[in-house]
Order: sequence, then structure tokens, then C-alpha cells
Amino acid sequence: MSIILNIETTTKNCSVSIAEKGEILAIKELNNGNYSHAEVLHPFILDVLKEANLTSNRIDAVAVSKGPGSYTGLRIGVSAAKGMCFALDKPLISIDTLTSLSFSITIEEGIIVPMLDARRLEVYASVFNEKHQKIREIKAEIINENSFCEYLERSKVYFLGDGSQKCKEIITHKNAIFIDAKFPSAQEMAKLSYEKYKISDIENVAYFEPFYLKDFIVIPEKKKKPTF
Repeated sequence: MSIILNIETTTKNCSVSIAEKGEILAIKELNNGNYSHAEVLHPFILDVLKEANLTSNRIDAVAVSKGPGSYTGLRIGVSAAKGMCFALDKPLISIDTLTSLSFSITIEEGIIVPMLDARRLEVYASVFNEKHQKIREIKAEIINENSFCEYLERSKVYFLGDGSQKCKEIITHKNAIFIDAKFPSAQEMAKLSYEKYKISDIENVAYFEPFYLKDFIVIPEKKKKPTF
């Protein structure tokens, strides 16, 4: 048996699935345009367990999307996953968020560029071939008209994820294809986490930290001028 709970909270899509040998038994997700993970994540976990007719002690492992992504979303997802692993004495599996997102589309040829919004014109992006093999590491990069030109000159390039939408008016090459409404999901995590489970590719629960890619910076609030 290999029943894995998958948790995805790196974007505004809060997603939880239960899978057996990589096949989804139950999934619950919400993308209402807000970061409501703190309110809905734990109820979603209970919901998928109930729908799959399972108790928490039947889980063989917990998988979490490790980032990059929203700092707060990552903290919520990873904290929940680690808490369950400690409580149930189960292994923790981490899944690269952009790898998981790349599996949300299937192409016969070309390049897949999953992107997550990193504010303003910056994105977190990686590059994959048609077999979903990573051919360029993850970067935090500012998008301009020459971004990804080395790939666009050779083949069709499929941009997806919430970071891709703000690039439509900037990347105008004829080979650029933008896929709407794609977010990281616990749907795609299922097969990836199962493959890692089979080879015992697990994390140290005590020391595991999300992959933020960039340091979290708190912008101090401007002091208000005193009124007399």
C-alpha cells in the first residue's frame, strides 16, 4: 500500500488530495482569488480523508509542495504537513512546485515554462522539455521582451501559471503560447509523490524548510505624521 496525502498551498489555489499508488482517491481545492489557506486547509484534509473512507493513520506519507511561491502559503502548507508527520510518525515528501505545475499540460514537442507570480514584473520560472524534464534551473527573474528568446527562436514555448498572465503583452514572439487558468495542484502532485515514495526520497521532518528562492522582506509601514 502507498496512500499519500498531498498538500499544495504555494499560490492562491489551496489544494489537497489523497492518492493510492499515484491515483487520486479524493481531491478538494479552492481558488477564490484570496489566500484562505489558514481557514480551509485543515477542513480540506478531513474532507478528502472522509471521501476516501480513510482515517489519518492509514496514510503512508505526507507530500507537500515545497516552493517557490507565496511565503505565507508555503509556511501554512509545510507546517501542516510536518505536524501530521510528527503526529502520525510518517515520512515527509517534498515536491518541486514548478515541476508539478509543468505536468498540468501535455505537449508533443516544444518547451514548457511554468511561472509563478513574484510581484510586479518578476516571476519564479523554470524550463522543461516535452517530457517534463527540467532543462533550466529555477530563477527569480524580471520579464522583458527578450525573456526566453533562446527557446522561442527554436520552438513553440508554452507559458503557464499565474505568473504567465502578466507576460502576454511583453513576450510577443510568434512562438509564445499562453495557457490560461493553470495553478499548481495536488492533482499533479500525486504521481510525483508516489515516485519519490517508491525510492524513499524523503525529507528530515525536523529540519525541512520550504524553498523560498528569495528572502522574505517585510516592508515597514510608513509612519503617519502626527496631527495636532
